[in-house]
Amino acid sequence: MSSDQLNSFRECIDQLDEQIQRLINERAACAEQIARIKQAQGEDTVFYRPEREAQILQKIKARNQGPLSGEEMAHLFREIMSSCLALEQPLRVAYLGPQGTYTQAAALKHFGHAVHTVSMATIDEVFREVESGSAHYGVVPVENSTEGVISHTLDTFLSSPLQICGEVELRIHHCLSSGENSLAGINKVFSHQQSLGQCREWLDTHLPRAERIAMSSNAEAARLAASTPSAAAIASLEAAEIYGLGVLAKNIEDRPDNTTRFLVIGRNKVAPSGKDKTSLLFSTRNRPGALYDMLTPLSRQGVNMTRIESRPSQQAMWDYVFFIDIEGHAEDDKVAAALRELEAHAAMFKVLGSYPMAVL
Repeated sequence: MSSDQLNSFRECIDQLDEQIQRLINERAACAEQIARIKQAQGEDTVFYRPEREAQILQKIKARNQGPLSGEEMAHLFREIMSSCLALEQPLRVAYLGPQGTYTQAAALKHFGHAVHTVSMATIDEVFREVESGSAHYGVVPVENSTEGVISHTLDTFLSSPLQICGEVELRIHHCLSSGENSLAGINKVFSHQQSLGQCREWLDTHLPRAERIAMSSNAEAARLAASTPSAAAIASLEAAEIYGLGVLAKNIEDRPDNTTRFLVIGRNKVAPSGKDKTSLLFSTRNRPGALYDMLTPLSRQGVNMTRIESRPSQQAMWDYVFFIDIEGHAEDDKVAAALRELEAHAAMFKVLGSYPMAVL
């Protein structure tokens, strides 16, 4: 290719950049107008609409022609939408911290980088921050594809009035980070209990004699490893950079498809997006076939159940609560009919929220 051809393409890119920039600002101006209209409607106006954003991202992926992938294009628009929403209302999002956790990464993946993320020490504190109105939304981990459910998140829903407003799926790649120069200098490994389990085979092979110490989060593990001789942390690359650690090994998770699912929690219900999930909990009376009878309405209405977990009810010994996810929105006719029948037969029943399925 000649230099003239290169210059021609570069000029074309410059012209396209100008057009893109102008159109983004036009979109932002529309967002400002929407904000003024909503503000005139009253103080209780909801600026962030999860179902609306999910619909936009789904359309972007569906109409994408390449060469960028649908995922890449949706990520670009996610950031544009985040910046435009910040002109309407800057969102404050609480997450399980400290800075550099996978939960913070999930919050930024879902909301974009124009939000203000607020680190909280525990899952309970994330819930309380949202319940009090100090944060608009919160993000908490709920399950991992390798190690299973995060039980504390489910247990907190038993007493919380918050709604599930969205979900985030994040591919997890763990690094072993340390202030030491080699694996030979490591005799302690700090990490969250889930991450220790996700890297069990790697640790058995490469650091079989190192003590494994569970921490409240991977970022906290990285912070502690930075000040502890002969110690390492299992954490993200971002956490290693934040706490000044060197990376001794990358992608040490035992399964390459290791993925964690996070829930977005808020105070408002979410309208249907057209591609939704509903999460609920219930308990049954103690009799033979009770669980089968409870699930029968879902089958009868053709509603697909995607997950079921049981947890102690915290009310009586050997009394359990079931958490389930189903496809569809609580306002969908078939789902609504199944839920009415479930509620009529349950000893305890609570819809935790209907929300768009993860798009990104």
